[in-house]
Amino acid sequence: MQDQPPGPDPLERLDPVVLHHIVNTLGWPDLRPLQKAAVGPLMDGEDAILLAPTAGGKTEAATFPVLSAMREQHWTGTSVLYLAPLKALLNNLVHRVDTYAQWLGRRAALWHGDTQESVRRRIRTESPDFLLTTPESLEAMLISVKTDHTHMLGRVRAVIVDEVHAFAGDDRGWHLLAVLERLERLAGHRIQRIGLSATVGNPGALLTWLQGARPADRPGRVVAPGITPPDTAGGTPPPRPAGDVELDYVGSLANAAKVISALHRGEKRLVFCDSRKQVEELGAALRARDVTVFLSHASLSTDERARSEQAFAEARDCVIVSTSTLELGIDVGDLDRVIQIDSPSSVASFLQRIGRTGRRTDTSRNCLFLATRPESLLQAAGLLTLWARGWVEPVTPPPSPRHLVAQQLLALTLQEHRIGDRLWPDRWNGLAPFDRSATPLLKHLIDEGFLDSDDGMLFIGSEAEKHFGRRHFMELTASFTAPPEFAVLAGRTEIGTTDPTVLTEERPGPRRLLLAGRSWQVTFIDWARRRAFVEPVEDGGVAKWQAGEARGLSFSLTRSMRDVLLGTDPDVRLTRRATAALAELRTDRAPHEVHPAGTLVIRDADATRWWTWAGYRANATLAASLGNLADPVQRPSDTHLRLRQDLSPADWKSARTALPDSLTLPAVDPRAVRGLKFSAALPPRVATATLAERLADFDGALTTAREPVRLEWGM
Repeated sequence: MQDQPPGPDPLERLDPVVLHHIVNTLGWPDLRPLQKAAVGPLMDGEDAILLAPTAGGKTEAATFPVLSAMREQHWTGTSVLYLAPLKALLNNLVHRVDTYAQWLGRRAALWHGDTQESVRRRIRTESPDFLLTTPESLEAMLISVKTDHTHMLGRVRAVIVDEVHAFAGDDRGWHLLAVLERLERLAGHRIQRIGLSATVGNPGALLTWLQGARPADRPGRVVAPGITPPDTAGGTPPPRPAGDVELDYVGSLANAAKVISALHRGEKRLVFCDSRKQVEELGAALRARDVTVFLSHASLSTDERARSEQAFAEARDCVIVSTSTLELGIDVGDLDRVIQIDSPSSVASFLQRIGRTGRRTDTSRNCLFLATRPESLLQAAGLLTLWARGWVEPVTPPPSPRHLVAQQLLALTLQEHRIGDRLWPDRWNGLAPFDRSATPLLKHLIDEGFLDSDDGMLFIGSEAEKHFGRRHFMELTASFTAPPEFAVLAGRTEIGTTDPTVLTEERPGPRRLLLAGRSWQVTFIDWARRRAFVEPVEDGGVAKWQAGEARGLSFSLTRSMRDVLLGTDPDVRLTRRATAALAELRTDRAPHEVHPAGTLVIRDADATRWWTWAGYRANATLAASLGNLADPVQRPSDTHLRLRQDLSPADWKSARTALPDSLTLPAVDPRAVRGLKFSAALPPRVATATLAERLADFDGALTTAREPVRLEWGM
């Protein structure tokens, strides 16, 4: 890792007006180490990953040098894009960025899905210097017939990508890279790329990823003073991260509400849950205990979330209950404590959450885990064991984004109205997989009528209009699929959305639902418009949403859970309840599920199970690779997979010997293909293969297949 080399004071390079306002308007006596270290590379035009914990001043570390470069190099028009994964994060940032821009007589503006058309018209004509937006909205601008693309976006010089790790780990990252390459093509010059991230396991690889098509041709560096990320540590374990962390076992969500309502009164507490249902149920339980509660999750209406965000930014003695929507850098004001119900699924997620605290000089970062189930206690203990070792997951893009290649081919054709049937790869500057390797997929789009071909040019076809043409092709600008939900309205006020099954499943008594932490009775359902009208009631509401994609736990986290069962305690404070519950878990489960020297196969009257502790994806790979020796009626778990009950020791030995050389892709449920956005534009076998490659974990499966196995063959 390279940081700013010794030399002149970097503050001297900042524009004098910017420096004046830092000292006199903000009242800062100095910049933070990251902010100083970023000045030179960013003003020199280098690509960069700026790495610091949550609330570490990354926005200013990027904005101050870019503003200075804007003034020094006389940038005009919309010259800086500030991209973020969440609209709420952009809402939170725009006033701050606009304040900094106004120091130099510049301005910032906001454009996303909730921006009014009148505001968009003004942006199209008046060209703000900073435009804060999402990649999806950026692409919507590129395909819109209302936008003069060259006038609006042709003068962009730098792109700041906030929470870049949140993009890189899923399909939105592929979409982001493809749109940035198209933007560079439109501008006709290289655009500086600056990523802002909390601690990740592979920042060097993240920088290379962000640089896109030709990283070797682009100067860039990771700027992370005082941090030694794993991929630059030279094998030296990093020091234990700072933080006051406690693990408790409470046994139920109702008990969690009781603990939260009794602890830390007078303080502002942010409680993370990992499902919308859990957020609603905990919010209602806390409200019943006269706790001031605000909720945040994706199925609450924009107005409802905005009211909550404003209230808890200003309130003091309150509890905020949220899904991961508040995990990223949205400002929640002067926060005192973070509480985690059960456990997140990654160390990186936990680092984001604990990083919401400790912002005041007299406070430290803290997190209280409240496990409601034995399994979640084990997961939390495994995760905290990894955290205490200084381990963080590498950010890895999902493989084989063929569905997004199809989406980009269609979106580019809309943007340019027509494209040459040989020149299209140039629009992405050779970025794989949007390069000539996509030719077979392009042929499929032509053959199936998604694209029309005439005299060497490609045009949007009737099938593309049929599948994606609603609302001026806005279906093409979202890189994920959300399940259909019903809007819930009290009078004319939208509260949020709910799963249709809440309105259709058989239940005794009046139909009531739980939303925004309150119970509502359904008075009328408009099935055609997918709307449910409600009125408030005292209690009895039900919260329910479809589960998202089941990814399971990683190999590393599941193996750490195995270490806990074998006797490892996480290096955090354990309550007496947590200590007793872990001891009971070890007594009840360890003899039958773990083996210190390898994996364990146990057959009893119920089933034959191979306890691999390899994570969901590795177990799915192993199950597919064992063929008819695996139980065909199963969904592999994080910890084990079932084998055929009539399997003999000889058959098992033969299969085990061959397994490392015969690993295959996991089987895919055909119903899962429908959840893959843009799968309609792919050949069915290609869509299935895409999902199978994303489900596989060959490294974890191979490690497991090569380990010693202890056999306990019962009945």
